[in-house]
Amino acid sequence: MAEKTMAGGLVIAAPHSNSGKTILTLGLIRAFGEKGLAVAPAKTGPDYIDTAFLSAVAHAEAINLDPWAMSGDRLGASASAQAVDTDLMLVEGVMGLFDGAADGSGSTGDLAAILGLPVILVVDASHQSQSIGALVSGFVNWRKNVRIGGIVLNKVGSDRHLLLLKNALAQTGIPVVGALPRIKDLQVPGRHLGLVLPGEIGRFEALASEAGKLVATHCDLDAILDLATPVERTPRRCSLAPLGQHIAIAKDAAFAFIYQHWLNDWRAQGAQISFFSPLGDQGPDESADAIFLPGGYPELHGEVLAGASGFIAGMHRAQSRGKLIYGECGGYMVLGQSLTDQQGVTHKMAGLLPHDTFMDRPRLVLGYRNLNHAAGLPWPRTLRGHEFHYSSSGDHSARPLFTASDALGNELDPMGAVVGRVMGAYAHVIDQAGDVDVADVEAGADK
Repeated sequence: MAEKTMAGGLVIAAPHSNSGKTILTLGLIRAFGEKGLAVAPAKTGPDYIDTAFLSAVAHAEAINLDPWAMSGDRLGASASAQAVDTDLMLVEGVMGLFDGAADGSGSTGDLAAILGLPVILVVDASHQSQSIGALVSGFVNWRKNVRIGGIVLNKVGSDRHLLLLKNALAQTGIPVVGALPRIKDLQVPGRHLGLVLPGEIGRFEALASEAGKLVATHCDLDAILDLATPVERTPRRCSLAPLGQHIAIAKDAAFAFIYQHWLNDWRAQGAQISFFSPLGDQGPDESADAIFLPGGYPELHGEVLAGASGFIAGMHRAQSRGKLIYGECGGYMVLGQSLTDQQGVTHKMAGLLPHDTFMDRPRLVLGYRNLNHAAGLPWPRTLRGHEFHYSSSGDHSARPLFTASDALGNELDPMGAVVGRVMGAYAHVIDQAGDVDVADVEAGADK
């Protein structure tokens, strides 16, 4: 049997957020796809929504590569599996190239260094000319283990503006491989948790097409492809055990946030996965021994979920039969007693956990989390995850699921709830924390 080929890889990064990383990455995926290349997409960090955009344009599932929450071995194995039998792996960065968690780690630069991949630096040139040379020079020389291979200028105002920028950048020795003009309307709309999902944008295909044409016209695709460095071949590594042998997962517009590396891990370990739609009033498969309600936007669908009698009855049957039920963030909200939306309307939820959730008193909670789970999950006791929500919950009479600290190690209030084999919390688990042995995993599951 012929050995599988490995793609070359590139990281798309920028000096700061809102520089144009997402549009460039989407445009590159579309432009290379139209040249007949298979592009493997990935996203730095814990973001679910950008991965949905990347997946939709690439027609392949994007993965998350999180250098704060994942070990170097895990990152290498995940990137290797993603790059097999494709032509190019594109990794969209997060925030600025060297911006990480509160402890300073977990940046896009860290990921590029761990994977040994070159960076395409997207620079917003809208308010500068010659000074861009000093800016880029600083990024080029900041860390010797992070290699900037090329520059794409964004929001270039004119041919004269471009000439000034290129003359200034010549001193850096880094080639300019693209120069995108200012296009006012080419942007992805957002909401309180970031970008909206692709299916919610009526003109998403048009947006992807416009991005592809923009990049194909104003970037040197051959030069960009030549910069890619082969992704290192690394054996598969599974970190998270399946929640059960057959896991039923809620999946629709209200429950959209699940990591592809979870599904990859579980399938590689022989688990069966089925999906059901609570918004379609579907309950979990009766043969499933575990149920997962992921995060999403249940607050936008409170009335429909409250009226989904088939879904709620199915959840109660699963609970009465002792099946493991686990919810994260939005899923945790739906497992509670009620959900009060942003308009102050209260909707009855599944009622399997004692808390109520409130969206009418928004308070942003955001950050990475060190987690220790109290019971019931077939995972190591120590995990890494993140929180990103505006809602709050009341009634903390149940036993908490997690004790937690932030990225700096500051202790946080216990989070979540456990009632029998029903459990959940606001935290999104990303991966295990470091290397653990089988005995630790089994001990965590048996508590």
